[in-house]
Amino acid sequence: MSDRSIKTASRMPKSGKTPATIASRLGRRLAVIVICIVALGVALVGLSAWIASKANTIKSELHAAEALIPTLKTQIGNNDSAGAAGTVESLVRHTAAAREETDHPLWKAASMLPLLGPNFQAATEVATSADDVARLGAVPLVKAFQSLDWQTLTPAPGGMDLEPLAAAAPHVQTAAHAVRESSKRLDGLDATNLVPQIAEPLESVRKELANVSAGLDSAADAAYLAPRMLGADGSRRYLLLIQNSAESRATGGIPGALAVLKVDNGILTLESQKSAGELGAFSPPIPTDSEQQAIFSARVGKFMQDVNLTPDFATTASIAQAMWGRSTGEELDGVLSLDPVALSFILEATGPVQITDPVVQQIGHKLPRQLTGENVVKTLLSDAYSMIDEPRLQDVYFAGAAKEIFGALSSGRTDPKRLIDALSKGVEERRVLLWSTSTEEQRTIARYSLGGLVSGAAITPAQFGIYFNDGTGAKMDYWIKRTVQVVRDCTRDGYREVAVRVTSTNTAPADAAKSLPAYVTGNGSFGVPAGSVQTNVVAYGPVQSNIDTVVRDGTTIPFAAQHHVQRAVGTSTIRLAPGESTTLDFNFGHIVQHSEPKLVVTPTTQAVNDVIQATNLAPCE
Repeated sequence: MSDRSIKTASRMPKSGKTPATIASRLGRRLAVIVICIVALGVALVGLSAWIASKANTIKSELHAAEALIPTLKTQIGNNDSAGAAGTVESLVRHTAAAREETDHPLWKAASMLPLLGPNFQAATEVATSADDVARLGAVPLVKAFQSLDWQTLTPAPGGMDLEPLAAAAPHVQTAAHAVRESSKRLDGLDATNLVPQIAEPLESVRKELANVSAGLDSAADAAYLAPRMLGADGSRRYLLLIQNSAESRATGGIPGALAVLKVDNGILTLESQKSAGELGAFSPPIPTDSEQQAIFSARVGKFMQDVNLTPDFATTASIAQAMWGRSTGEELDGVLSLDPVALSFILEATGPVQITDPVVQQIGHKLPRQLTGENVVKTLLSDAYSMIDEPRLQDVYFAGAAKEIFGALSSGRTDPKRLIDALSKGVEERRVLLWSTSTEEQRTIARYSLGGLVSGAAITPAQFGIYFNDGTGAKMDYWIKRTVQVVRDCTRDGYREVAVRVTSTNTAPADAAKSLPAYVTGNGSFGVPAGSVQTNVVAYGPVQSNIDTVVRDGTTIPFAAQHHVQRAVGTSTIRLAPGESTTLDFNFGHIVQHSEPKLVVTPTTQAVNDVIQATNLAPCE
C-alpha cells in the first residue's frame, strides 16, 4: 500500500462512514431542527394569536360591562327597579365571560412567564374583581333597591315604613364587603413593571373602586343606623340645635333656638322649645378637657350659647345634652344640629311653608308670611332683627319658623329624592351634624363628616381647619364675606410647609352703626364699635404640625399657639369696620403628611364652595 493510500485511510472515520454520509446525516438533522423551529414558531404565532384573541375578548366584555354602568345609575335614579334588575343581569353576563377567559389553562400558563407574566396576572385580577363586584356587589344592591319604596321612607304623618330599610341593610353590607375586598386585591398588585396598556387601566380601576367602596361603606352604615335612629325599635328624643349663622361659632352659629325632636317609627314631632338664654349660666360649668378649655375658655361648659366655640361637635353635643339634662331633668338620646342654610335646602324639597301660628304671625307681621328656600336665610338672619325689636320675641319667631319647616317635612308631600339631595348637601357642607349617646352608634357616626369631629377616621391626613368665632357679641356675621385658600405648599428638609390664607371683608353699610338695629351691631356693649365686627379666627393644622407664623396683610403678628388632639392650633383676632378687608396667612411647618391639603371651614351664610377657593400656590424658595 502506497504512502498516499495509507494517509487517506488514516483520515477515514473509524466507523467507516464517508464524509458524504456524515454530511448527509447532518443535513437531515439540520432540516429536522429547522422544521422544529419553524413548527415552534408557527405554534408560538398561533399561541400569540390565541392569547391576543383572548385578550380582545376580555377587553370587549369588560368594556361592554362598563358601558352598562351609566344606564344602571339612571335606572336607579329614576326608581326603575325592573330595568335595573335587567341591566344587572347583562352586566353579570359580560363580567362572567371576561372572567371565564382568564380561567383557561394556557392563559394561566402565560401568567407564569417571566417579564410578561405579571401583565396576564393583572388582567386576570381585573376580570375577577369586575365579576365579583357585579355578582357580589351590584346584584345584592339591586335586590335591596327593589325591596325599598322610597315614598314610604319619607317622613309622613303616619311615620315611615322602616322594615324594608332594615331588611336591606345586610344586602348593602354584602355589596360593600365585596367591593372593599376587590379594591384591596387590586391595590396589592405591583404595577411597576406592567406594560402601559395594563398599568393605566389598572390605576383607573383602582381609583374607581376606591370611590365606590367608600360610597358603599357609607350606604351600609346609613342602612344600619337609620332605622334605629329613626325610632324603629322605640321612640328616640334628640336635642335640636338651630345654629344662628348671624353670630358665628366654630361649627356654624350660636345655638339660640333649642327644641326636643321626638322620632317614633319615623314620625317627627317637635316638643318643648327654649332659647339658649333661658338656660342661664351653669355653675359649676360642664367639664371640658384641658386642651379645649385652654383654647376656648371655660365658657364652652358654662353657657349654652358657647358650647360650639370648639369645632369638635362631639364635645359641643355632649355638653349641650348635659346642660339640657341638668336644666330640665330630661335624658335625651342625642343631639342634631342644623343652620338656616340647611333649612333652605329642606324647603327646596318640601316647597314653601306658611307661618300659621297666630302668635308667631303677630311677632313677624312685617316679615314674609311664606318661607321659601330663597328667602328663609335673609328672613331669619337679617330681616327678623330689623323688624322685631325684642330679642326674646326674635327667639320665639325663630323657633316658630323652625317648627313650621319641620311640620312641612313631616307632611308626607316631600319629594324623596329632593329631600335626600337636600340632606346630603347639608351634611357635605357640615350644616347638618349628629351625635348619639349610644357608643356603638356614635362610633359609626364619627367616621363621617356628619359627626363633625376634629380627630379620628373622618379626618384626612393633611386636613386644615379654619373656624370663626364671633367676638362682637352681636349678629353682624351676616355681613361678613370670607375666602380660604392654600397659597403655599413647599418641602424643606423632608418636611412640608403650607400656608393657608383667610380673607375677611365687612360688607355692612357705611352707616351700619345707625342704620342697623342695636341688637345686630351690639351697640358697643362688648367694646367693639357699632358696625364693626370682631372675629377670633382659629386655624387647625394636621397632626404633629406647627404653626410657625401668622402674617396679617404682609406683617408678621403675634398669635396664640396651642395644640388639640395633637393638631397645631393658632388663634388670631381681627376687627373690621364697614367696608374694611384683611388677610391672614397661617404658615404651618414641620408637616409630615404628603397628601393633598384639604380645607374644612365653619359653614356661614355663604356657599362653602364660594368660601373655599381653588389652590393658588406661590413659588417655593
